[in-house]
Amino acid sequence: MPDGVTKEAGIVQNLWNGAWIASLAVGVVVWGLILWACAFHRRRKNTTEALPPQVRYNLPIEILYTTVPIIMVAVFFYFTARDENAITAVSANPDVKVKVEGFQWSWRFTSQVGGKTVSVVGTPAQKPQLVLPLNKKVQFDLVSQDVNHSFWVPAFLFKRDVIPGVKNVFEINTIDKAGVFAGRCAELCGVDHSRMLFTVKLVPQAEYDQYIASQAGSAK
Repeated sequence: MPDGVTKEAGIVQNLWNGAWIASLAVGVVVWGLILWACAFHRRRKNTTEALPPQVRYNLPIEILYTTVPIIMVAVFFYFTARDENAITAVSANPDVKVKVEGFQWSWRFTSQVGGKTVSVVGTPAQKPQLVLPLNKKVQFDLVSQDVNHSFWVPAFLFKRDVIPGVKNVFEINTIDKAGVFAGRCAELCGVDHSRMLFTVKLVPQAEYDQYIASQAGSAK
């Protein structure tokens, strides 16, 4: 998994790790039971029995193998629902609002912060770059002008579809990790789908303020 650059990415990573640990634990138990059954309940040599002794209508065992899976599924459901609610939560007053417009075959990012607006438009030949500040709440409004797209930044450990006529919204909390991170469309959308690339640049607040001041009201 790539190193996450948002608070929500940490939640996804923890859920992923927990699911793998739980799955491996269940696997070890199942594999152990299979090997135990093969070793101790195999057909013996020099025996007239067609089958080893069979266990039927054992109420405690039936209750056990019915109850345990139900408890496991309930635990998985609880942690998944809890983390999904945290990841999809949006606030009324984010620090930065970004309108993401997907089109064949690039992106337009319109950032609104402090009454100022910055718009960046890309082309298949020139990737647009979205600049965001560190340690801030950033809300994304996703819209499409033509067909289905999908806004995906692997470092967010999250993606969301961009659908014509549907306004999808999500929010991230950036952490103190500056850098430039790749993004792309994750929904096959046409002949130049593979060229729908962009980058997200996370910078300190002072550098972000300078960027907004120099670019406000412009589109490039």
